[in-house]
Amino acid sequence: MTVLVRKDSQIAGARAAATRVCRVHEALAEYLGPGRTLAEIDAFVGETLRSLDSRSCFIRYRIPGQRPFPSHSCLSLNACVVHGTHLDHVEPLVEGDVLSIDIGVLHRGWIGDAAWTYGIAEVSDANRRLMAVGVESLRRGIDAMQPGRPLIDWARAVQDCVEVESDFSLIRGYGGHGYGKQLHTAPFISNVVPTRPHEWPDAFRIFEHGMLLAVEPMLSAGGHEVDSVPGSWPVSTVDGSISVHYEADVLITPDGPEVLTKDMFNLPDLVS
Repeated sequence: MTVLVRKDSQIAGARAAATRVCRVHEALAEYLGPGRTLAEIDAFVGETLRSLDSRSCFIRYRIPGQRPFPSHSCLSLNACVVHGTHLDHVEPLVEGDVLSIDIGVLHRGWIGDAAWTYGIAEVSDANRRLMAVGVESLRRGIDAMQPGRPLIDWARAVQDCVEVESDFSLIRGYGGHGYGKQLHTAPFISNVVPTRPHEWPDAFRIFEHGMLLAVEPMLSAGGHEVDSVPGSWPVSTVDGSISVHYEADVLITPDGPEVLTKDMFNLPDLVS
């Protein structure tokens, strides 16, 4: 069920949680670099959350049929699309790695949930372009999230940017979601336009004043197939191609989308 957030106290709670996601990412941008391990990075995330009077809403998260999620953050390296853990890769990061970090915050009952992708030191021109298209697709998709318009407008804007204007792929079967005081609520926000009946039942649902939505393009430099079913971890590209993931928290207002994690657009692409 979607809970519409319209009271000043509710909006303040959502903003405070989203702001803490931004602060964690800003701290990570200073911390990341070659030589760091995923275990060190995840411990740093947990410590930073505690310093912000918050905790991770990812660690020990459980869905039916899956083991509890073991990390404070999702750490998805290179071909890993989403839901990577600190246990998946034990070697230190090296120059050229591409690391997507998804931070989920619980602060005074409210969730914040947003991701950014970082190139370690220097990355290839092709991967820099993949990252740039990922950011641009997020910007365009958010611009399309206008009250009274259907959710499919988001998917059209994102897919045009990634697959029509560029030569990259959007991962199928994964997308954004509502949130608030729970990490995942309706509606599901697909990154691609449906091609068959009943593929995305919410496609023509309307963006409503008060919706809190975590929207998140997931791009691959190669094909769109992944090696896992939705809801599992980790999820990687079948062909081993590099993937990037960007996610923002958005509140739909009568005047348009308010990006609660807008500070993340100031994050660096490369960290050293």
